Amino acid sequence: MSATSRRRKPAPTKRPGNGKRPAGHPLAKAPTGIAGLDEITNGGLPRGRPTLVCGGAGCGKTLLALEFLVRGALEYGEPGVFMSFEETADELVENAQSLGFDLQRLSARRRLLVDHVHLERNELTETGEYDLEGLLIRLGHAIDTIGAKRVVLDTIERLFSGLSNAFVLRAELDRLFRWLKTKRVTAIVTGERVGEHLTRHGLEEFVSDCVILLDQRVTEQSATRRLRILKYRGSGHGGNEMPFLIGDHGLSVLPITSLGLAHQASTAHVSTGVTGLDGMFAKKGYFRGNSVLASGTAGTGKSSLAAHFAEVACRRGERCLYFAFEESPSQITRNMRSIGVDLERWMRRDLLRIHARRPTALGLEAHLVAIHRLIDDWQPRVVVVDPVTNLIAVGSEIEVTAMLARLIDFMKLRQITALFTSLTEGGGAAERTDLGVSSLMDVWMLLGNREANGERNRTIQIVKARGMAHSNQVREFVMTDRGIALVDVSRRADGSVAIGSARGAQQQQVRAGDPKTSRGRRAK
Repeated sequence: MSATSRRRKPAPTKRPGNGKRPAGHPLAKAPTGIAGLDEITNGGLPRGRPTLVCGGAGCGKTLLALEFLVRGALEYGEPGVFMSFEETADELVENAQSLGFDLQRLSARRRLLVDHVHLERNELTETGEYDLEGLLIRLGHAIDTIGAKRVVLDTIERLFSGLSNAFVLRAELDRLFRWLKTKRVTAIVTGERVGEHLTRHGLEEFVSDCVILLDQRVTEQSATRRLRILKYRGSGHGGNEMPFLIGDHGLSVLPITSLGLAHQASTAHVSTGVTGLDGMFAKKGYFRGNSVLASGTAGTGKSSLAAHFAEVACRRGERCLYFAFEESPSQITRNMRSIGVDLERWMRRDLLRIHARRPTALGLEAHLVAIHRLIDDWQPRVVVVDPVTNLIAVGSEIEVTAMLARLIDFMKLRQITALFTSLTEGGGAAERTDLGVSSLMDVWMLLGNREANGERNRTIQIVKARGMAHSNQVREFVMTDRGIALVDVSRRADGSVAIGSARGAQQQQVRAGDPKTSRGRRAK
């Protein structure tokens, strides 16, 4: 071998996976079936392991655990055992009916077993060594009876309420959680939050593989429930607080961090509902899936424009969901009849649903969760929110803007075309919105009232329209008994635009051939 030759380095050993670390098996998970929760946990709770659900009174711990069992039995073929240390079986059956769950039917089909263990602290006497052997025998028998795959223990504090020895408590807690793992059941253990501790004993979170914290807080007299994943061994998960709602069909968790700019952009168009306005968008209207903002001061015609948009969607046979924060459905339909827009016709055919509610009826996040649920349940193609600025009554400007960003992303992912109206205060800058949401919108139309010659005349202009040609004109429009009508542009000899009665006088002079105005032009 020559002196200049070099020894070759051994080829690197190839590792399975992504080349950075050995590939491993993904953690097995049990889907909860709860809307949104499986998304933020990336598939559900750890299968065959215990999960701690903790929180204060009234935050929804028992209902979440109960729905976990019911969804497992109905949707995933996994029977479950609910062992309660507080509520009796009859009380649980009655409470579950409020969510639409029939526990008695599931019990009759051997898909669910509800067992109440009566524990009263004043009836317990600590003598000798404390252990859970009797409870484990009882729970094991219940699991074997129906072949349970899921277990709920509600709540852990009652089970250890008579035990004062912290060392024995830690040992028995560890024993309980290890026993659940040996039975290979996916378990939820609920616990009461006390002060800064997640649970009364402050030990359960350390022996749990997953910890979910529920919270209910009141801000400016509006209550909102929130959920957060504090711990999840062996799995990634969302770490932010997520609002959730308890409704007629169970829990709905809103995964706010999963939304983003991943939606597809459609090239199809939908009409604005106003012929002249379609012409300002190159005779095409909006892109399907666009978010549209119509802003202006009071009385500029924002709600009338929204009604036209809703009606033309119904004419196409598409469902429209109309969220009203100022007027009742009866008031909206009556007012729109005055301009020839018959919304009741489409309501009778179930193509239009008007959901009216005062903003102060719910917290801001609860409004968002409710809107999500209504959209998911009915699957509309068009949504109207009128006016979105009223939500400022239940949240700060920053909170409302963040809420709208999540709502817009949610609807874009479903290719829903949405129109939002925004009330601006008089005397402020015209091209601004009180919530600062114009940058979130694909289309922004500014409606105004121009006062001149002793009269007020309505105008509309397109401030922006992403991805499409649009008019740069400020157009006058009038309310007629046949709806909104854009009027022709009438220019004076000096190039200025005449509106209102001045426009009528200008047109008469042009028709009469007045030499002073013969150079005036009319344009559409």
